[in-house]
Amino acid sequence: MISYSWRALRLEATTFFAPPVAPASGPLIFGFPAMTSPSSRTSVGASARWRVRTVLGVSLLVTADVLDDMIVHALDGYPLEACALLVGTISDDGNTRVVRLARSPNLAASALVYTIDPKVHLRAERDADDDGLAVVGVMHSHTHTDPFPSPTDVSSAPDPTWHYVIVSLRDASPALRSYRIVDGIVIEEPVVVGG
Repeated sequence: MISYSWRALRLEATTFFAPPVAPASGPLIFGFPAMTSPSSRTSVGASARWRVRTVLGVSLLVTADVLDDMIVHALDGYPLEACALLVGTISDDGNTRVVRLARSPNLAASALVYTIDPKVHLRAERDADDDGLAVVGVMHSHTHTDPFPSPTDVSSAPDPTWHYVIVSLRDASPALRSYRIVDGIVIEEPVVVGG
């Protein structure tokens, strides 16, 4: 089993990810220009094509604690894919703030696909409603590949309004990216860490 201290890796994250877009005193905004430069990607073994776009002005906002929780959950699930639901709020300007993670066991028990436990999903929906929040997305890990949606991720995306966060454990430092998936189109969005 691999053991990481995510808190120790946090300082390395700014060098692993693209440099923050905001000033050092503001929130960190992770972007991934090396992986968003292609205007399209072809899925392996499938005839479908999907485009990758970056939506400017709309972000996924997460606290440092939620970011830590996503990374730790991904590491705890290794060598299988880990998965969890994102719970938060959507503001009038379209930004989504994730305030907590509803961890789920991966019922698929696989390093290639994930399945959220329906009981966890139901409990997360009820708890979110009780707190005036909503389930706004899902995160899962990729154990040996880039943090980019696989053809399976794209075809099984359940809700076009959700945010799809992927934590890659391929390299020594985890990488995290977020997407919207609408009608097979993959739209990358910035992840802003702060507050």
